[in-house]
Amino acid sequence: MSAMSNLAKGIITVGVLFFAVVVAYGLVATAPQPERVEPENIATSIRAIEAQLERVRLEVVSQGSVMPRTESELIPEVSGRVQWVSPNLVTGGFFRADDVLLKLDDRDYQSSVGRSEAALARAVAEEELARFELQRMEELVKKQLISQSNLESVQRNHRIAEASLQDARIALEQANRDLNRTEIRAPYDGFVRTEKVDPGQYVSRGQSIASIYASDSVEVRLPVADRQLAYLDLPLGFRGELSPEQAPDVKLFTDYGGNHYEWEGKLVRTESEIDSRSRMVTAVVRVTQDRNAGKPDLPLGLFVNAAIQGREVDNIITLPRSALRNQNQVLIVDADNRLRYRDVDILRFENDAVLISGGLASGDIVNISPLQTVIDGMQVDPIVQSGQG
Repeated sequence: MSAMSNLAKGIITVGVLFFAVVVAYGLVATAPQPERVEPENIATSIRAIEAQLERVRLEVVSQGSVMPRTESELIPEVSGRVQWVSPNLVTGGFFRADDVLLKLDDRDYQSSVGRSEAALARAVAEEELARFELQRMEELVKKQLISQSNLESVQRNHRIAEASLQDARIALEQANRDLNRTEIRAPYDGFVRTEKVDPGQYVSRGQSIASIYASDSVEVRLPVADRQLAYLDLPLGFRGELSPEQAPDVKLFTDYGGNHYEWEGKLVRTESEIDSRSRMVTAVVRVTQDRNAGKPDLPLGLFVNAAIQGREVDNIITLPRSALRNQNQVLIVDADNRLRYRDVDILRFENDAVLISGGLASGDIVNISPLQTVIDGMQVDPIVQSGQG
């Protein structure tokens, strides 16, 4: 009886489980199917710029130090003791052309002038006497009162007197020049670089007493790589200074004492030698006062930056450096707003910009966003900016 009861319970349990499985299957089979939704592709927003062909002027940058264009050693042409020194004849002193910078004791030279004047007066008197005697003898010869040999002797004495007179005049001129040379005058407007003379000091002829330089213009020597000369369009091996039409404009600038200064100059020549190790050519820039009126003078030794104006080039596209990828590629946005790689020809880099000479057309949309991962053909949403971004 117990065995029959257990069997019945087992059958009932199995039946309940089977019924539950059938009901669950029915519910699953008859449940409504959910609507299938395709995932939406979200386009990546990027910054882009529209390429524009334009005419650009190239620029070459360099650095150099200011040097004098005209520099001289102040050297006396006569010897003597220093009697007076100009207060401007000090290091850094400024002077004008023909200013007296130094005076030597001139008493000996005044005495020399006096002796030369006396010698000249004596020579004039002797020449007058010899000329009078010659005229008298010529009259006597015409009257046949004396012989021709007597006349020849008087003629020789007259020639000697003329030569003595000429010598006396030259000696007086020399004495006056030496007297004038006891005052040393400035040959031009300028500054004193160094001086080494004091009152009471004895100086000899040919002894340097100061180093001076002209203030009307200075020069800056700029090293330029030989490959950059093509941007300046300078003739190779040109001798002498460039003509005003050929000479490029140069902007010099520096920060000094917390202030920013700028000057305008001209590249007037290139030095003939090319450095065999660095392949650098030295370009010389001249800065004149008339081009920089109202600006402070360029002090010697000042280190300045230079921007040399180069030649103009047509059909160039200027992009920010951030647009460049893989050294010579950019990403353009096609008509379907998809990114595509494009090879380009790079003319040169200028500061934060790159100049493209080929591979792009006017109107192309170029990506300038720094994307980490790029798939050719990926969908983007470009935000086009004007200019170089």
